[in-house]
Amino acid sequence: MKESFEFALMVIKYAELLDEKRKYIIAKQLVRSGTSVGANIKEAQNAESKADFVHKLKVSLKEADETEYWLFLCENLENYPNPEGLIDKLNGIIKMLNKIISTTKNNIRT
Repeated sequence: MKESFEFALMVIKYAELLDEKRKYIIAKQLVRSGTSVGANIKEAQNAESKADFVHKLKVSLKEADETEYWLFLCENLENYPNPEGLIDKLNGIIKMLNKIISTTKNNIRT
């Protein structure tokens, strides 16, 4: 998914900004979870079954939720750069993942 790749690039750039401000701990967590969203989506594209596809997308969704948490922290902490655009971009990805998971689950049942 193109959006998740673009999001990963944005996360890396934001984490570099955090590193410049010596906010290493959150930067590391954010890069780990933020880039994992797209990596798990990519892995889902080679799933062995529809159930495996859904499982891998659910893992991606969990990583997206964790990333959202780190971004909310950054947004609300003093002396942290505002994660402008990252939360909106992530919300779009979360909505897409939920829709794909829901549609695929419905197709498995029918």
